Order: sequence, then C-alpha cells, then structure tokens
Amino acid sequence: LVKLKDDDKGQHLGLYINEELVSVVSAFINDGELQFRKFATQEKYQGRGYGSLLLEKVFQLAGERKCKAVWCNARVTATGFYKKYGMIETGSSWRKNGFEYIVMKRKLMRMQIIPAIDIIDGKCVRLTEGDYSQKKIYNEHPLEVAKQFEGAGLSRLHLVDLDGAKAGAVKNWKVLETIAGKTSLQIDFGGGIKTEKDVKVVFDSGSTYATVGSMAVKNEQEFMNWLKQFGADKFLLGADVKEEKIAIGGWLETTDIWVYDFIQKYVDQGVQQIFCTDVSKDGKLEGPAVDLYKNIVSKFPGLHFIASGGVSEMKDIEALRNIGCSGVIIGKAIYENRISLIDLQKFNHEHA
Repeated sequence: LVKLKDDDKGQHLGLYINEELVSVVSAFINDGELQFRKFATQEKYQGRGYGSLLLEKVFQLAGERKCKAVWCNARVTATGFYKKYGMIETGSSWRKNGFEYIVMKRKLMRMQIIPAIDIIDGKCVRLTEGDYSQKKIYNEHPLEVAKQFEGAGLSRLHLVDLDGAKAGAVKNWKVLETIAGKTSLQIDFGGGIKTEKDVKVVFDSGSTYATVGSMAVKNEQEFMNWLKQFGADKFLLGADVKEEKIAIGGWLETTDIWVYDFIQKYVDQGVQQIFCTDVSKDGKLEGPAVDLYKNIVSKFPGLHFIASGGVSEMKDIEALRNIGCSGVIIGKAIYENRISLIDLQKFNHEHA
C-alpha cells in the first residue's frame, strides 16, 4: 500500500507462507550503501523470526553487492531489535507522523584474508583433521613463506605452534620472533599457551594477539585473569568444533560444550575476536562449514568472527564474505596451489 517515488530503483523482498505474504522489506543501494525501507511483518505473524530471516537476506545482498554499510530510519522503540544485528544509533532522533525515528547503521568491514603457517620442528607444515601422523612439510623456512604473504599485500598471519599444542607449552617462539622482527605482519600466535609466562613470551616475541583455545575450556579462571591483566582485545579465542561441540587439545578430545554457549561466555567478558574451525572440514579442501558460520554470525552480529578450515577455492572465500565473516584463515589451499597469492591480492584490492 505504501508507494515511494523511487520504488522502481529498489529490490523488493517478500516472505510467503502458503502463498500468503507475511513479511516485506525493500532495499535501495546508493553511494555504496544499502538502505532498507518498508520493513514490516503482518501482526499475527510477528515474533516468529520471519522479519529476522528477511533482514539476514538484506545483509547478504549488501555483501554480494560489496556495500560499505547498511542503514535504515528506525523507530526509536525498535532500536533494540536492530542492535542485535550490530547496527548502532547514528545522529539525532526526529519525530514524524507521531513516531520518533533515528538512523540505525552498521558499517560492513572488508573481510580480512589471514594465511596460516603451522610449525613443527621449526618447519612449515600442514596436518589433516589435526592428526599429527598426517603431516606434510611445505617449507623448511617459515620466514620465506611469511615474506611471500607480506609481498602479496596481506597484513596478518595466523601462526600455530603445533609442537607447543602437543607439549602443552610454547616451543617455537623463536620462529615468531624472527617473523615479527623481519616482516610488518600482524601475528596471532597460538599453540601451547598454558601459563602467564607463556602469554608474556608470546607478546615479548612480537605477537599482536595470543591465540587461546583449550585453556579457555580447561582453566576458565586462569584465562579470565589473563583477559583482565593483558586486555581482552589482545586475545584471539579459538573455538574448534565437532558437530557444534567444542573440541580441545589439538582436536584430540571432544567436550559436551555447545559452541554458542562457549562464544557467549567470552563475548560477555570482552573478547572481540573469535575464530572457529570445524574439525571435520580442516585440511580436507572440501569447503568450509558455511551453515555453522552463518549461525554464529547471525547470533553474534557485532563479533569480529573469523572462519577457518575447509577453504579450497576463491568461491569459498566469497561465500564466507557474503554471510558476514570478518576474516578467513586459509592454509592448505594456498600450499596446494588451489588458491594463488595473486588471487588473494586481487580479492583484497576489490574489497578494499
């Protein structure tokens, strides 16, 4: 019933149940930003999540069209709903037709490409499904690999001390020190961080972030202490998952902890970055766990969420970007020449 003069320039989405239109939204793209209007659900169908489904489509459309932001003129009484999607109040409110409105907006960050280097005995290796017996050495000198990533315009590195993960103490800090000292890469380093001393060694050796997984499960209180002492923004929390349950100890042990409860607990403690690896996908080049990651992104829209595991080609990276992932860790696909550094450089340039 509502007609606007530029409706023909928009994309109009509707959700039907048994041929009955129950929820609608219109999307308009101008100057690289997507505005949605006329977002409504029939009163008898409200509260069932139908509007949320449409809004997820709006964000997906914004990702596909490479938009820089999504915004709307929202009723002030509805701001709580939009905040669930990471949208924030912008500017001052105003009154119109008896209602108070304010602009709600969410900037869409470009997805960060994060190459991985896994270390055993000081060498660059990859495992399959976290199995140390399924090891393949790709380069004797990790610094050479890191410099190739830097040369391709990548700015971050995921460095994993597999010796440390197995031993329960940081082992390959010298490799970290060398790469941090001879490149400008932002490094997140993990594997074997079990004590406060380990955390200090990691930061003193030049890491930007300390990656913690098993400790956050096995020794919650100690990890909480680190968050307070060093700052929650200095940690990258790793959530290794098997059938939506947390796996620990280099994936050698599965728990009964639901991944969403795990993430919520530490988001509440101020953790801003989390990466999730579906153990069943890792190192197999069979594609990432898109459905799992989509669920996490929709439940935690304000989180800097990084996907990991299973990426085998560039279309996987596009799919992860389109569902709202803030970053993606890529390992084996690069080393097996499924994805070239030129491809990644081009992706970075297009989405800058």
